[in-house]
Amino acid sequence: MKVFIAEKPSMARELAKCLPGPQRRGNGCIYTGGGIVTWAYGHVLQQAEPEVYDAAFKKWRAQDLPIIPEKWQLLVSSAAREQFEIIRSLIDEADSIVNAGDPDREGQLLIDEILDYVGTTKPVERILLNALDEKSIHESLADLRDNKDFRPLKDSALARSRADWLMGMNLSRAYTLAARRQGHKGVFPVGRVKTPTLALVVRRQRELDNFRPVTYYLVKADFDYGDGCLRAQWQPQDTQGGLDAENRCVDKVVAEEILRKLECNPDGLVTERRVTHKKEPQRLPYSLSSLQVEAGKKYGYSPQQVLDTAQQLYERKLTTYPRSDCEYLPLNQRRDAAEILENLSGLAGGLLANWAEEADCTVKSRAWNDGKITAHHAIIPTTVICPYDKLSEIQRNIYFLIALAYIAQFYDVHEYDSQRITVRAAEENFIAYGKTVTVPGWKSLYGRDKADDGEEEKGELPALRKGMAVTYRAGLIDEKETKPPPRFTASTLLAAMKEIYKYVKDDGLKKKLKEVQGIGTEATRATIINELIARKFLLEEGKKKYLVPADSAYVLIDSLPDELSYPDETAIWEERLHQMSLGKDDLQSFLADQIEFLKRLIGRAAAASVAAADKAAGKRCPDCGKMMIKRNGKFGEFYGCTGYPECRHTEAVESASQEVSEYTCPRCRTGRFIKRKGLYGDYWLCSNGNCRTRCADVGGVPSIYVKSE
Repeated sequence: MKVFIAEKPSMARELAKCLPGPQRRGNGCIYTGGGIVTWAYGHVLQQAEPEVYDAAFKKWRAQDLPIIPEKWQLLVSSAAREQFEIIRSLIDEADSIVNAGDPDREGQLLIDEILDYVGTTKPVERILLNALDEKSIHESLADLRDNKDFRPLKDSALARSRADWLMGMNLSRAYTLAARRQGHKGVFPVGRVKTPTLALVVRRQRELDNFRPVTYYLVKADFDYGDGCLRAQWQPQDTQGGLDAENRCVDKVVAEEILRKLECNPDGLVTERRVTHKKEPQRLPYSLSSLQVEAGKKYGYSPQQVLDTAQQLYERKLTTYPRSDCEYLPLNQRRDAAEILENLSGLAGGLLANWAEEADCTVKSRAWNDGKITAHHAIIPTTVICPYDKLSEIQRNIYFLIALAYIAQFYDVHEYDSQRITVRAAEENFIAYGKTVTVPGWKSLYGRDKADDGEEEKGELPALRKGMAVTYRAGLIDEKETKPPPRFTASTLLAAMKEIYKYVKDDGLKKKLKEVQGIGTEATRATIINELIARKFLLEEGKKKYLVPADSAYVLIDSLPDELSYPDETAIWEERLHQMSLGKDDLQSFLADQIEFLKRLIGRAAAASVAAADKAAGKRCPDCGKMMIKRNGKFGEFYGCTGYPECRHTEAVESASQEVSEYTCPRCRTGRFIKRKGLYGDYWLCSNGNCRTRCADVGGVPSIYVKSE
């Protein structure tokens, strides 16, 4: 008897339909003529908490850290205990087993860990279900693999799970205990992926808070040539005065001087005409992340909404496996292209039908590449006809994006001529850019994307030749302002997690990490962002739901070392996990390196300073730049520098009932006098918690500043 163990009930039902009959429903399983199909509910086994290893670990103590299990333990989830026992009994009865988890590393692990937990030694095969339509399932059933071939995928998921446990359990305790030693309450959660993700938003918000727009000037000149006119923009030389570090003209007087020079010397000459033929290959189909980013940008959907909808389309057999990190397609999938395009051309009206009719099945884009395929491929439509008009609005929109990207693979490469004309006049260079589309190709489906073209690439340039004379006619100065970096939304934060190389601290790592898969996985990124929002570390503001860090986010990130708050280390770990899934790294060496890294961070946690969990988060010491936190002193509350005792700067905690003077204490020369009401009348008190000089009030002035007669 063969037992198929699917990841979830919906997958089990579709798999059972494709096995020989007869079929009947059992308790937690489906009996068929080709075997018994049962199912899990995701991870039915969970990592044990520290107190399971040792009851003493239930109490958080610094001397117990780091907690490193000698033998890792899993516990059956209470919600899935009944189903687990059904799976166990079926394994006991089976002659052979088929792992029918999702075709990714987590899907591999969650079935394999059940098999390891029950200790079976029976033969195990693997089925890779990239789609749930009958044709795809039958093809997968005919291509069962040896489950041992996927051991690297399992090890990668296991390494990720154990690393997350080690970092989360130990560092959350280490930094929470550090905070409590300084009088804070609550828990400081630290996560291998979650923490650097939160730090991205904190740093972006600080960039915005500190942003000061810079005004710069573009000089544009119109040059007559025969019957026409060419507009070109001044290109300053590196030695030109009035420029900033990015070669922008920030001095309007300099810009005005350029126009005066042109008026005095209007004769110009075309010194260069360059035409470069360029090709832009078809955009790739979607991975989950790229679909989430595009749907967020186009429709404003959150990453979780996109994932949920893509899962619904998958379970309705309309699209392939949604949690894919791949944007390429296997060559053998091309045999379904004609049928898929025919189905799309039959959709009731609309653009998809028109575009599908014009598609050419003989076109082979760069997406068809077996070398880029691992356990799954890009998200595309299946051969099942889509009831497009019966889908919900969000389902239609997500299906539209997926189908459009697929259709684009059967349109020609986009080709155009990039043009550049340089004019020399008044001893200055002026450049005009243009673009002529020669083959619209796949971009005809998407329309003109403004991001594709430079600001001055507005169309075809006139046929001016090198050496032609032109004459200055008129000019203008276009005043611009530098723009602040954009705020993160859930979708753009997810994109940042995917393209993490852009945000690493060490510039030397950027090139190395450019090909890295990012931090987190396709399936977990949306969950991580949602958790940060649910736990109130991130707040959503406005109609576009911009992400803004809460005070607690500043407190947490400012308390952590760069190794945790910057994504450099996490991105390197993620690359190692990816290499492990390919069989190019191993579980034990990865965990050994994680433990060494963990020990260093725990040692640093003992000396960590934690900022106050209020608006003082973000309040920095003017002497050393470290955070100021609220403390209780002999004379009440005050803000002290977390660099104490090396830095002894303090500031008053101001309230509506206190009058803070402009008088600096002459003894400590750092505190300011605060007016207070005492039992015998008003008096003044130095705000420096280490000084606290007191003096009487004389006509509203500290007596120490009043000269005696």
